[in-house]
Amino acid sequence: METTNGSLNRKLRMALCGGGQGAFIGRVHATAAVLDNRAELVAGALSSDPAKAKASAPAYDIKADRAYGSFQELMDKEKALPADKRIDFVTVATPNHTHFPIAKAAVEAGFNVICDKPMTFDLKEAEELQKLVEKSGVVFAVSHNYTGYPLVRQVREMVLNGEIGEVNAIRSNYIQGWLRTRLESSDQKQAKWRTDPKQSGAAGAFGDIGTHAYNLARYMTGLLPKDVSCHLRTFEEGRSLDDYGHAIVRFENGALGTVTASQVSHGRENDLFIEVDGTKGAIQWRQENPNELIVRRNGQAHQIYTRNGGPYLGALSTASSRLPSGHPEAFFEAFANVYRFAYDAMAKRAAGEKFEGRDTIYPNVYDGVEGMFFIQQCVASSKEDGAWVPLKHASARK
Repeated sequence: METTNGSLNRKLRMALCGGGQGAFIGRVHATAAVLDNRAELVAGALSSDPAKAKASAPAYDIKADRAYGSFQELMDKEKALPADKRIDFVTVATPNHTHFPIAKAAVEAGFNVICDKPMTFDLKEAEELQKLVEKSGVVFAVSHNYTGYPLVRQVREMVLNGEIGEVNAIRSNYIQGWLRTRLESSDQKQAKWRTDPKQSGAAGAFGDIGTHAYNLARYMTGLLPKDVSCHLRTFEEGRSLDDYGHAIVRFENGALGTVTASQVSHGRENDLFIEVDGTKGAIQWRQENPNELIVRRNGQAHQIYTRNGGPYLGALSTASSRLPSGHPEAFFEAFANVYRFAYDAMAKRAAGEKFEGRDTIYPNVYDGVEGMFFIQQCVASSKEDGAWVPLKHASARK
């Protein structure tokens, strides 16, 4: 067989938890995971309802004998299979409150994990999961998928190479409008669990999309946070969790950052928008127009960098593109880049080779812990009317 994963002479075998009928992100994971033909989806526990889990399997071409009724059944039966048949990794694409038990069971069974964000229900679970990952030696990735866009990675290289000088300010916003009305009251699946504190956790919009905006700022700049002041609001009467929020972050180098998240702004879809101001230049990137990056310097014409557009791009950005410039790449491909770089580590682990688990291009368990700390501290600050609270967690990485 042709070598598809470096020194590993086969495809990686994937199991999917979540993604059953009516789900959104599970299908995205399943599509992204196989985009580069380095993995195959062979097993799943696609719903917490055993009957629905099994009924959803044919849509993913999962055979009946590996369509499991629960995640624990999946772990137990897959672990019992011969090494050349059992899965290599588990993708967790379920509501937030189930992330920890599924990921924990997978790690303890020795399976690699790709987990949706936020990584767990609360910080305590995240910190425990970090310890389990460190003890087990599995590959653990968190699907902060926006880090996979080629031009996001281009910004990371430009900032770390000093091309825009010292970073002074970051403005990162994620603006949606789909929860302007109380969709959860009509039993809409995606709205129902995201607005339920028993399933979503301590935060609503800030946990769902504010974490993406914060993670993007950290990923692009590598700046370490110092403290945060946050105000969260619930504008739709009767809703249990925030649907709007604004945070100010002070970084260790003296830079200021703002994070704004809204799910109640009329007409806004998935507008993740970030600007970084440096002493030598500024950059602007927008997820809804992901193949362009604007670079500005006083006294010079504005520059537009295009994805895969030429030798001015760094190696990481170029390696993260699949198509020639002018052919749009977007959401699925960015998701697939998280998988692609995690696969490199998984292949090394499967071949008995050493791999990097902390300083990775893909978001990992340490980023997951930091995301949960961000949520916890923002909620705590908001309850104290925007009081400044510490934001640097011991697990934080540049």
